[in-house]
Amino acid sequence: MKEILNYLYDHKTLTKAEAKKVLTNMANGLYNNSQIASFISVYLMRAITVDEISGFRDALLDLCIPVDLGAYNTIDLCGTGGDGKDTFNISTLASFVVAGAGGKVAKHGNYAVSSTCGSSNIFEYFGYSFSNEEQKLQAEIEETGICFLHAPLFNPAMKNVAPVRKELAMKTFFNMLGPMVNPSFPKNQMVGVFSLELARLYSYLYQQWGKNFNIIHGLDGYDEISLTGGFKSISNKGEHLLQPTDLGLSYHQPIELAGGTNVKEAAKIFESVLKNEGTRAQHEVTVANAAFGLRCLYPAKSIPECVAMADESIRNKSAYKSFTSLMEMQS
Repeated sequence: MKEILNYLYDHKTLTKAEAKKVLTNMANGLYNNSQIASFISVYLMRAITVDEISGFRDALLDLCIPVDLGAYNTIDLCGTGGDGKDTFNISTLASFVVAGAGGKVAKHGNYAVSSTCGSSNIFEYFGYSFSNEEQKLQAEIEETGICFLHAPLFNPAMKNVAPVRKELAMKTFFNMLGPMVNPSFPKNQMVGVFSLELARLYSYLYQQWGKNFNIIHGLDGYDEISLTGGFKSISNKGEHLLQPTDLGLSYHQPIELAGGTNVKEAAKIFESVLKNEGTRAQHEVTVANAAFGLRCLYPAKSIPECVAMADESIRNKSAYKSFTSLMEMQS
């Protein structure tokens, strides 16, 4: 690792093969925590290259425990995190809204690293039983339209990195990798990113991999559609710069998107939105993100149609039914 670090400190970059080898060695426990932290820190000071992130991704996918959900036209909705906004669990809520609207969601996630409450925290709080058993996950998606893939169970080799990430408590290139390494290999992906530079990188890679995708970036730094201002949407159909009014929705203030100071508060917000008891801001932001997930699944539908589908999924309690049914299956 010493040679690798000196090479990187000299402002050089890794090839795809080199990046894959480093992450594989890291996962296999060949480096200590100080070396891992030093390596991660390189990418806090400079942008990651296409070859580097591709190599890291390939290593994780080679090491992962795959799950076959190929019988369904699945979608994963997630954000990279790391935007520092500490919003409520928007992409997780949107996942249930999409499921309530008839979509099939293979939600991939983890515990919070740089925020208060991640998707795994929410699922765990409500009693979801994390599992990598294919039959269980298939039954859940068949019955409720959604299943949850707790990242550490599908990439146990990354246990060596987890303590370092937790201690650093900031966004790293692992935030960027999360949406790329869903072990069920969904055909569709909606991902929110915290920078326009990263949005371009994702767009290039997803096109190379033949993925049906929609990448979202809030121009004021959100890794989701925040409705606090304009946002960029990059998909297989091209790029669009949109405002909340283009969705028939309102502008909202950042304070209205606060996610609470602990998991219990975050869970209270989460459940209230699904019960159609959230604030207008919480409801509309959830609808906006779910709508773009639905549009990724059903590209022939217009934005207004997808907004209406998402809105109805919450109002008629379909999203909440998907949530309660999933949790009832955990007994």
